[in-house]
Amino acid sequence: MKIKLPILTDKLLKGSFQFYACCKKQALIKCVVAALFLTLSFSCNHHLSKKEVTTQIKKEVTAKDILGNPAYLAISYGGYRQNSRDIQPTVEQLKADMKMLSAMGIKILRTYNVQLKQAANVLEAIHQLKKEDPTYEMYVMLGAWIDCENAWTTLPPNHDNENLEGNTAEIQRAVDLANKYPDIVKIIAVGNEAMVKWAASYFVQPWVILKWVNHLQELKQKGHLSKDLWITSSDNFASWGGGGNEYHVEDLTKLIKAVDYISLHTYPMHDTHYNPNFWGTLEAEKELSDIEKIERAMVRARDYAINQYQNTAAYIKGLGIEKPIHIGETGWATSSNGFYGENGSKATDEYKEGLYYSLMREWTNKMGIACFYFEAFDENWKDAANPGGSENYFGLFTIEGQAKYALWDLVDKGVFKGLSRSKNPVTKTYKGDKEALLKAVSMPPLKSVLVGEH
Repeated sequence: MKIKLPILTDKLLKGSFQFYACCKKQALIKCVVAALFLTLSFSCNHHLSKKEVTTQIKKEVTAKDILGNPAYLAISYGGYRQNSRDIQPTVEQLKADMKMLSAMGIKILRTYNVQLKQAANVLEAIHQLKKEDPTYEMYVMLGAWIDCENAWTTLPPNHDNENLEGNTAEIQRAVDLANKYPDIVKIIAVGNEAMVKWAASYFVQPWVILKWVNHLQELKQKGHLSKDLWITSSDNFASWGGGGNEYHVEDLTKLIKAVDYISLHTYPMHDTHYNPNFWGTLEAEKELSDIEKIERAMVRARDYAINQYQNTAAYIKGLGIEKPIHIGETGWATSSNGFYGENGSKATDEYKEGLYYSLMREWTNKMGIACFYFEAFDENWKDAANPGGSENYFGLFTIEGQAKYALWDLVDKGVFKGLSRSKNPVTKTYKGDKEALLKAVSMPPLKSVLVGEH
């Protein structure tokens, strides 16, 4: 293919001669090639201002630059709109979601597997948005799903071995996507809650995660992956050593050393049922207003998450290891017909979610911790058999695209103006009526009563 060279202006000619004079002691061929590069570069960018060029350079960021940077808020994302993942969202639908998330300041997404088209289509959607608008920024923490042998089959799961064929293919798909979109994929996470022992359907031993983390780190060393790509695994705080001694094994220590950072999950909402010691209304708070009681309870929930984070950090430090720790997941459901709703710990509603979201963003931004808040949109495939199940309601947006209470202030600011999901403009839930919202809020029970039930 012939390349038509740009016409040399007087200014450019002068620059080229100056460049030639500076390098006249070098090999002539090197100077000619360099001068030609300078010419082409000037021609391609002559229409850009100095500020615009500087902005372009700044956008070449790495995981180290963006994780824990308050200017790069993170979120967990699934774009599924139906009650089955067999119905994949289109690239256009994903682009609409990306615009909504970008409007609220999100610049890093977390995905969970590359078996389905979702993650690849998310990357393509971001790629297209960047072509359409060079100022658009969105990066991805790409998840590679890891299973034990016999996971999701009729056979008993073998937690001491792995699904070698499936895991090998999954890791290779992640590598291929990271190399196809190196400007977007900044992190690969090996496994999601793949080591925590209550994930009975699929969990593996730490040596499996370690094996694949080492594999990816080796690819980086060999130049088969970007040297700036960060490798981690995203798992429960206990799996990283912040809980019981059963997790404190040699392979976990090796894994902590091998990853570029720790991606930690913490879910106080779930523990309002499973470990309710921190939850509820204290006897000394009985005379407070209902709003004050809820606010106190949610601060304790935030502090509970902080404690799990700090316990994990202390364990890692006790091993003599210095490693960044970021939050790969935390969230609060807005509805539950089970353990966490009106018939359980009374934890779930939009008001409490809004408080938790605000408290966690405030703390993590202040501490320089990335928080992949779970999650962007409700996804009702997660508990399709139980439409009222809490897993379907962790989103900051409803499936239709309504902004829940946590985001009402952004709607008021107009950041979603002109944006929509499934042709629905972004509006507030409850039609923005806070009194109506508060009527749906359940009061946390007296702590003495709640703990007594357990």
